[in-house]
Amino acid sequence: MALDDPRRLIPRTDQLLGLPAVRRARERLSDDVVRAVVREAQDRARRGEIAPGDVEPSVLAALDTCSASSLTPVLNATGVVVHTNLGRAPLSGAALDAVRTAGGYVDVELDLGTGTRSRRGAGARAALLAACPPARDALVVNNGAAALVLATTALSAGREVVISRGELVEIGAGFRLPELIESTGARLREVGTTNRTHLRDYAEAIGPDTGCLLKVHPSNFRLEGFTSGVEVGELRLLARAHGVPLVADLGSGLLVPDPHLPSEPDAASALEAGADAVIASGDKLLGGPQAGLVLGTPDVLARMAAHPLARAVRADKLALAALEATLTGGPTPVADALHADPDTLRDRAERLGAAVGAPVVAHDGRVGGGGAPGVPLPGWAVRLPEAAAPLLRAGRPAVLPRVHDHACLLDLRCVPESDDDRLRAAVQAALAALGAAEPVPGRAR
Repeated sequence: MALDDPRRLIPRTDQLLGLPAVRRARERLSDDVVRAVVREAQDRARRGEIAPGDVEPSVLAALDTCSASSLTPVLNATGVVVHTNLGRAPLSGAALDAVRTAGGYVDVELDLGTGTRSRRGAGARAALLAACPPARDALVVNNGAAALVLATTALSAGREVVISRGELVEIGAGFRLPELIESTGARLREVGTTNRTHLRDYAEAIGPDTGCLLKVHPSNFRLEGFTSGVEVGELRLLARAHGVPLVADLGSGLLVPDPHLPSEPDAASALEAGADAVIASGDKLLGGPQAGLVLGTPDVLARMAAHPLARAVRADKLALAALEATLTGGPTPVADALHADPDTLRDRAERLGAAVGAPVVAHDGRVGGGGAPGVPLPGWAVRLPEAAAPLLRAGRPAVLPRVHDHACLLDLRCVPESDDDRLRAAVQAALAALGAAEPVPGRAR
């Protein structure tokens, strides 16, 4: 290398690693990550892409935005409250605080008074029982599917699960209920037809090989017209007469009735109607972490808890802490979004629209996550050109809009009001990059 070669001016690795800002970055990032950032800046200078004098600023800028996690925070402007692709329910402030506390050593399975082992997640169990008074016992596993697997394995492995054909559904990502149940070693005993099932169909199917009766909420699938089904209350006497447990998989995680979602099943009502075990998800309408919730009678839940599979699907301390805080803390973001005032949403949308020169249109949000399918959540959205959508998704902060009817729609229902300024700046940056002088006219359908 010639003496006058500018590459001689590239800062050495030890010099860059010794910078105060780089030393601080090494407290939150691994040494391999920091060194990779340094090498990348040096290599860019060697290739002539940046000047040697720009290596240090490049390293500092890269480390400033570098995170130990590859997950990118997103402003959810779709109007879908429980958005599966965005991790479903955002946690409440109380739940986030609880997760930080649980990140250290905590008494998740220890009685500090006696110094002996205690029941795992006792706080979350107590909070669930308080939130759903008809429940006499509670069990928490790592997700709703695991709860169903555990129930059918513990109650029906090698035996039959009696279920209506109209409830053998497939939900997101190719997840099929029949395949899940059969993977446990249980045999499906389908009754009725796709559109009509009667109590006599269940009665004729019950026999010595029956492990349980299973009632499943069909999530985001609806069948209308010439239909009939059998509710939990009707199945109760049949299950009791034959001495088989009645399991109800509700899916969405509503513990008690919500007047805003009158047709959505809830755990309290199902238990009062006679279910021995009710299964629900923690990260949907409850607004908590990913978890499978099982509420019911002590004898049925004891059979589940004693099964070896219970160990494999148990919830970790972070989920247990977040779940308890979700139940005992303040309002969750999911609850706030579901019950948001349409007038307030309109005011916020109009302020954003005025700031970016875009119209505001009527827009219905959705519950999402398979909850309350078809139930509109009346609100408003700012209408932008469709081409703004990829720019918003790639921006900082990342914004996920709804693309519909050749337009990019921004529904503020799920965007915290404290983030309105960040959202406005992101939209202005996207429109500036797009060079859009005039918004697309029209209304959302």
